[in-house]
Amino acid sequence: MTRTLAPRKVTPAVGAARPRRLLRAVAIASCVPYLALKVAWIAGSRLGIPQGSRLLEHRASMAVANGVTVLMDGAVIVLALVLTRPWGLRAPAWLLGLPAWVATGLLAPIMAGFPLQLLVDALGGSPATPAAGDAEPFLDAWVFGVVYTGFIVQGLTLGALFALYARDRWGRLWEGRVWELPVGLIGAAQRAVAAAAAGCALPPLTAHVLWACGGTAGLDEKHVTDRAGAFHVMEALSAVFLAMAVTGGVLLAFRLGRALPVRLPLALAWVGSAATVCWAGWLSLAPLTDVADGPTPLLNLTYAGQMIVGILVACLGVHFLAERSACRKSRTA
Repeated sequence: MTRTLAPRKVTPAVGAARPRRLLRAVAIASCVPYLALKVAWIAGSRLGIPQGSRLLEHRASMAVANGVTVLMDGAVIVLALVLTRPWGLRAPAWLLGLPAWVATGLLAPIMAGFPLQLLVDALGGSPATPAAGDAEPFLDAWVFGVVYTGFIVQGLTLGALFALYARDRWGRLWEGRVWELPVGLIGAAQRAVAAAAAGCALPPLTAHVLWACGGTAGLDEKHVTDRAGAFHVMEALSAVFLAMAVTGGVLLAFRLGRALPVRLPLALAWVGSAATVCWAGWLSLAPLTDVADGPTPLLNLTYAGQMIVGILVACLGVHFLAERSACRKSRTA
């Protein structure tokens, strides 16, 4: 992939531009509260954890989980440096693209979901009904505000940095409009993959729409009891990201929306596939912490369906970029 995604010529000043240095500083600073909180918990602090929280019942598993999330947030700092330093321009495409895609998938649902959840609560959204024996809150309310605000800032700054970096290095790969794409760029196999992704998306899409609208089929007692405005918001967003992934893949594979700029279906495929795969994967790993009940069989099937759809669409996007890069290199040879 490092050979097919041919970089365009970049001026040395890219890594030293003042706006990028500012974005990098903000991205790194936004990691500090989350990292400090996680390190404090690993060291045994109860800061932000109320007495009686389930977190206090599983210290070993939570220490492991906190260690993993410290590494994940530390990767944000590394990524911010790669995107803004001159040596970052020599990074292999896959080594940069994969972490950026994962970061998009984990941060996009939070960036969209947290403000919507606050809006729903402000408008009088229904609060969760505490289950029997589980009246104590999971974390103090201020923790969510600090952590999610930091995530939103990370998403905005990293997104801006990656967009600037990708434009400079690979921007020619998504120039023009859909109708200008060569007919042979996407073949029958890629159209079959897009059709398969659309078909596989129907069951999880139906499930998320059902749950967003108040349905309880496939949810265990704890999920049903803990439902609130935030739950419905995240279910609706899961359906939106699924639809984005499928739409982007179908537009590219079948050359639909011919007047659209190529970057639009690529952006839909990128954000939709990343959020669909990474968020579903993250939720499916929840049982490993032993903090909450594991997903029901239907939830597991829904998460698996989402990940299949996202992977198929991501493969379409990688194939498209590789083929377009090869076409451009053959023209200039």
